[in-house]
Amino acid sequence: MHIAAASISALLARVANAQDYPNRSVRIIVGATPGSAPDVIGRLIAQWLSERFGQPFVIENRAGAGGNLAAEPVMRAAPDGYLLLVFTSSYAIDVTLLDTLNFNLQRDIAPVAGLTELPMLLLVNTSFPAKTFPEFIDYAKANPEKINIGTPPVGSPQYVSGALLEMMTGTKLAFIPYRGGPPAVTDALSGQIQGVIGTVLLLIDQVRSGALRPLAITSATRSALLPDVPSVAEFLPGYDASQWIGIGAPKATPESIVRRLNAEINAAFIDPIIRARIAALGGMPLAGSPEAFGKFVADETVKWARVVKFSGAKAN
Repeated sequence: MHIAAASISALLARVANAQDYPNRSVRIIVGATPGSAPDVIGRLIAQWLSERFGQPFVIENRAGAGGNLAAEPVMRAAPDGYLLLVFTSSYAIDVTLLDTLNFNLQRDIAPVAGLTELPMLLLVNTSFPAKTFPEFIDYAKANPEKINIGTPPVGSPQYVSGALLEMMTGTKLAFIPYRGGPPAVTDALSGQIQGVIGTVLLLIDQVRSGALRPLAITSATRSALLPDVPSVAEFLPGYDASQWIGIGAPKATPESIVRRLNAEINAAFIDPIIRARIAALGGMPLAGSPEAFGKFVADETVKWARVVKFSGAKAN
């Protein structure tokens, strides 16, 4: 009886805490550097939640160690909704790429909501012989490992999107990993490499100026910012390699708190100012329930595991 009474008391306390949530500031850890897309999106949503809940939602940046620095404190935190995690598709990739991870997204983190999908672009310099995506694939098949494509580091969403392209077309490209996107763009412009895969935000000025030639966008559909650029899926059905950003909480966080957060985040996607800010980054809202986002993360983890194994990629 005493045990049952204690269990009921604990349950009632959790329900009361959930109804009162939040009654103090909430910390959101972002596993990326200030100014990066996850940081910008995280701050946008944090500001929205602060206004909706009347309590501060404060961003903390902890980049590095394959996401360990950001995820570990969240997975060990009290499951009360006061410490959240902004994570990206890189986390789903790193499950297979890295053997140094101390966390598992599906085991340790409760999915709260998707935030944004960020398509990537495949661009080549203006002297490259292929002018369309089908011509690019034909050229790649005729010239295996001869097309140098710059991407961020091995295992980045940009890198594995290229590997997925190889896997689905039977081509062999020569990926040149850089420390980040801008140096790859510089080398593509100068002719040091023939092409680059990067986010829309990084590359849109090169497209609009005509400095680099866009062949395709990696999302399943075209971007409203670049409606004339076809998607890879138009030529290669089933291809979809968007980078994405989402938010999670410690695994045992009460469902009522998760659903309150999810509802407010999804409400943000209806707000015209928020939608415009996301669109300006080249992104699209990733709306849906916690369950839908959890399935999305699980599916992405399986998908990128196949690609990483196919590519033989190893983290540096």
